Amino acid sequence: MKLCHAMFFIALYSGIAISGNAGGESTDKNGEKYSPKILAETPPMGWSSWNYYGDRINEKIIIDTIDNMVSSGLRDAGYIYVNIDDGWQKYKGSRADHPLVFDEKKFPRGIKYLADYAHAKGMKLGIYSGPGNTTCAGYTGSQGNEKADAKMFASWGVDHLKYDSCCSHQQASQKVLKQVFGDMSQALQASGRPVVFHACHCGWQNIWQWGNSVGANQWRIGQDISDDFNYPGNREGYYFDVLDMIDRGVGLEQYSGKGHWNDYDMLIIGLHGHSKELVGTGASDTEYRTHFSMWSILSSPLLIGASLDNLTKEDLDTLKNKEIIALNQDALGLQAKRYVSNGDLQIFAKPLADGSWAVALLNRSGQTAHMTLNFHQDLDLPWTKVMVRDLWQHKDLGTFGDSYQAEVQSHEAKMLVIRSGW
Repeated sequence: MKLCHAMFFIALYSGIAISGNAGGESTDKNGEKYSPKILAETPPMGWSSWNYYGDRINEKIIIDTIDNMVSSGLRDAGYIYVNIDDGWQKYKGSRADHPLVFDEKKFPRGIKYLADYAHAKGMKLGIYSGPGNTTCAGYTGSQGNEKADAKMFASWGVDHLKYDSCCSHQQASQKVLKQVFGDMSQALQASGRPVVFHACHCGWQNIWQWGNSVGANQWRIGQDISDDFNYPGNREGYYFDVLDMIDRGVGLEQYSGKGHWNDYDMLIIGLHGHSKELVGTGASDTEYRTHFSMWSILSSPLLIGASLDNLTKEDLDTLKNKEIIALNQDALGLQAKRYVSNGDLQIFAKPLADGSWAVALLNRSGQTAHMTLNFHQDLDLPWTKVMVRDLWQHKDLGTFGDSYQAEVQSHEAKMLVIRSGW
């Protein structure tokens, strides 16, 4: 199927009109049309320090992580960001009392050295701050100093900024949040360096409805994830498990797209219940694989939250599955919709740039189930014959007529790509 036919299905899928200017054309000073490069045109992929290390970070950990991502093949699989979270700052306490500088004991050669090191390895570096006087871990924030801080980050060669308002502005109004995130967004744009901007506000105040308008490239849709697949309720009345986060994103697909992504939080693959910062008792290999599958088809940023030293072969096999990653990095940039919800048996799907469709058959129950995908009834596809490929088996399963049936294990997501068989 040609791309134009795929665009027709997108219009049906999303309920929006497709215009001739969908690529975001602009006009330069001479009146010539051009298409500026979109930051985070696909969901950012990489690693973040907080979920395993907390503020116990230093230069050696970051360098070792960069080297490990190269040697393990993670960089070549698409994980290019190494993001330093809270705790790189020298001072704890109010910005009114302290400057924002790096801790020279943790980072003796500075942040620019790390950015240069990452760039030399074909990777990118991220940093953390927040709009308050202090950050979530109590270090100096950026309040009132957005322009100076953005200029400093740019001078260091930083490529990604996580800007965390959850602790300083938890009760703030939408108007205030738009202002504080907009101030930093404008400051980053004025810095002259392209910096991917992560507006972190735990999904409060419906940030998905306005995050794009203030220049955010990604925003959290929910509270912090726990290292659990299906914990009863919310741990400590706050944390979302994998299934909670999936439910949180249902219906939000219209707000996600090229350059502005619904962020389902960091990946918990590889933590195995051993994080010193994140609650949870861990998940099985099947559950971690389902977690990765769903984050991918839902077009969430893919940021590893574990120590790379602790990844098992199964963890790496999950994280490096190129066919699953391709769903996340697909050129159309669509988030999958939930098409079927039959109790614990659910089907998510989305069109892909080559005219095929990605499908997840998700079994949330505690027992094996037989699931049926009806191509016409469930997805309203006009195809007479449908070719089916299993992305975890890396195997073409054949051509089918009206439907495809599969045995799906408890807590498994059977991941498929389907295309017209004619």
